Amino acid sequence: ILLFVLVSSLGILLIIVCCTAVCNSSAWDAITEMDEQNRPIHTFQVCHVMEPNQNNWLRSGWIQRQAAQRVYVELRFTLRDCNSIPWVSGTCKETFNLFYLQTDEPLPAGTRFRPIDYAKVDTIAADESFTQTDLGDRVLRLNTEVREVGPVTQKGFYLAFQDVGACIALVSVKVFYKRCPSTLRNLAAFPDTVPHMDSSSLVEVRGACVENAEERDTPKLYCGADGDWLVPLGRCVCSIGHEEMDGYCRGEKLFWIFLCACVCVFLG
Repeated sequence: ILLFVLVSSLGILLIIVCCTAVCNSSAWDAITEMDEQNRPIHTFQVCHVMEPNQNNWLRSGWIQRQAAQRVYVELRFTLRDCNSIPWVSGTCKETFNLFYLQTDEPLPAGTRFRPIDYAKVDTIAADESFTQTDLGDRVLRLNTEVREVGPVTQKGFYLAFQDVGACIALVSVKVFYKRCPSTLRNLAAFPDTVPHMDSSSLVEVRGACVENAEERDTPKLYCGADGDWLVPLGRCVCSIGHEEMDGYCRGEKLFWIFLCACVCVFLG
């Protein structure tokens, strides 16, 4: 289930924040570029690789967690190869950091940004970095990284991105959680179910027999951490006068027509 999608054309969802004298409040810029097919790409970019001790932050708006207990963040970004930039030995980095902050409500406007309040999720590195040649050819070496955030227990949270001296273009941020979707199995209906916070445990869900069906053994499924239904147990069966068709019990009218026909034949 999608909670939040960010592209830089919706710039209101990301806020450039300054936390120390070293932090440059204009370090991250909203920039639109063209890819190799001349399609516009909206990004947030930062590239202050000539100066040491960079500490530039970008923060999302408040994201409601809804029913989620375990949240995932998909980042799509490009990152410059430091070896392709002259005269930056020691100051250029090839990673950035992802943080989050849980709250029960949005922070009041004007609240001072305090990095110490944010918990680190991970350091993000690129599988592929781009060079000056790629820039000239407009080759987009796009990386996709997914990280689990949490456990998330409060009503919402913020994401924050810390640049420490890399050349980055953040193309999109997608926040989502996994669920086992409603399904029919063995003539029983099972509702949408959110997995447990503990990825090693399964959620036992009891099914409800479809119309014109009755329990033979209690129907159960187990919802796994990845949103997959596992270990089907029990089943429902169609009531007398019905038969299973496409996961439902049908045929009562046909049964009575057949019965009437038989009675008519018997009575002559």
